[in-house]
Amino acid sequence: MKSKKGNKPVKQGFPGFSRGVMIAAIALMVVLSACQSAQAGTQSLPAEMTVAQAAEQREQGAFMLDVRQPEEWDQVHMPGATLIPLGELPNRLNEVPKDKPVVVVCRSGNRSQQGRDILLNAGFSEVTSMAGGMNDWQAQGLPVETGK
Repeated sequence: MKSKKGNKPVKQGFPGFSRGVMIAAIALMVVLSACQSAQAGTQSLPAEMTVAQAAEQREQGAFMLDVRQPEEWDQVHMPGATLIPLGELPNRLNEVPKDKPVVVVCRSGNRSQQGRDILLNAGFSEVTSMAGGMNDWQAQGLPVETGK
């Protein structure tokens, strides 16, 4: 484009931004986007899943972590699950495998969310919480055991 006063070209673009600043801004956006994609890939499980989804994960070999109290466990628990009460979980992280998906279970779904967050903050990447807890698990007629 030529100016009105001669043959000198008029610069076009964004006023106040040099070409270098624009290139740097675009590069930064690309890097940030890649980082977000990489972080999203580290958590392959949803933050929370239904009882049916948890049952499927259990069948596929997920580690089922029950964070209730021992007396709740004795009343009813999921076959094959491991009991680590929520209050003990931060000190017993070494008992939870990092090489397989972990489904955290409680009575109604509240403590399992806290357990999930403890594990995620400790560097576990494949962790989810079962919505509805053992209440919904039993209501759907899924297998349970009693006693120790």
